[in-house]
Amino acid sequence: MSHSQNQTAKVQLQSLLDAEKIAEYIEKIADEVVARHNLKPDLYIVGVQTRGVEVARRIQLAISRRTGFNPLLGSVDVSMHRDDLKQRPSLPAIHPTKLPLDIEGRFILLVDDVLFTGRSARAAIEALYSFGRPGRIEFAVLVDRGHRELPIQADYVGIKIPTEYADRIRVRFQNIDGVPDSVQLVRPILT
Repeated sequence: MSHSQNQTAKVQLQSLLDAEKIAEYIEKIADEVVARHNLKPDLYIVGVQTRGVEVARRIQLAISRRTGFNPLLGSVDVSMHRDDLKQRPSLPAIHPTKLPLDIEGRFILLVDDVLFTGRSARAAIEALYSFGRPGRIEFAVLVDRGHRELPIQADYVGIKIPTEYADRIRVRFQNIDGVPDSVQLVRPILT
């Protein structure tokens, strides 16, 4: 057995954001969207399943509070548009894509919780195009952790958190995970 096979992985957890900070960064994104655009009825906020949908819902509420305009809200599942399906031991869980209106020609604000390699964002855009051709797509994320493998950047970023490639960012929401809203850094420690 090689030395690396003898190693067991443990993780170090570091709390990065609590509920108050998450809310602050979501408000920041909403402020930037409102400042950049004269919001029109063609704005459609679409969250990437699963936690991107929750971030999208919160951005929608923040925009509505500021403007009185309630943008449409949808969700997109990227599971079958991922480029790593052959590398996975089993197929990922599939969630329904919910797009209440035709996206043809609309302004889409695509929302995810974490931007890492850019592959999920690419898959989300591909999934959207399977339903029509939006007029414009902008991208918002709660956390940008770096390490892009594709030329994809977010237009709106709550916070940039430098990470090591092997790290993970764990976003949790009370209404999804049953634990207080939080963002944690999960860093593997080889022993």
